[in-house]
This record gives sequence, structure tokens and C-alpha cells, in this order.
Amino acid sequence: MQEKYGEQVNIVGVAGRDDLAAMEDFVSRTGTDSIEHVADITGEIWGDYQIVSQPAWAFINDDGTVETNLGALGADGIVERIEDLLAK
Repeated sequence: MQEKYGEQVNIVGVAGRDDLAAMEDFVSRTGTDSIEHVADITGEIWGDYQIVSQPAWAFINDDGTVETNLGALGADGIVERIEDLLAK
């Protein structure tokens, strides 16, 4: 996603519900180190977007409109949401 859309959208991973070492291990194991990551140790970011479980996604349009999705989307679902955002 980062390679394909990195110039058009900001992709940020928000890790929570664990300690920093476990979050860093997850990034390393999943090969997602090409995107920016934020450690939400306090859960404040998750709370701001009403994320209560993982996986979850928050898609934020240029006008600040937020659409959240709780649960897995898969690569096709993520591409579809990004394409929708870019079309707006």
C-alpha cells in the first residue's frame, strides 16, 4: 500500500494494547516498517476514533471526515477504501 499510494495518502499504523517492545516486534515480524507507526500506549488515539478492538481501520478524508471499520479488510478491501477516498 505504501509503495502504491504513499505519494497520495498518509498511511499510519497505530499500535496499542501492549507494551512498546511487543509493538516493535509486531512491526518487525509483519514487515510493515515502511510505514509510519505510532505507539498508543494510553489508548487515547484509539478512544478518539472509537476503536474498541483490533484489527480496525480509520479512513480520514481531506475534509476531516472519519469512517472507521472494525475487523479485517484484506488487501482488496483496503485498496477499495483508498480508491474511494482518492475519488472524492
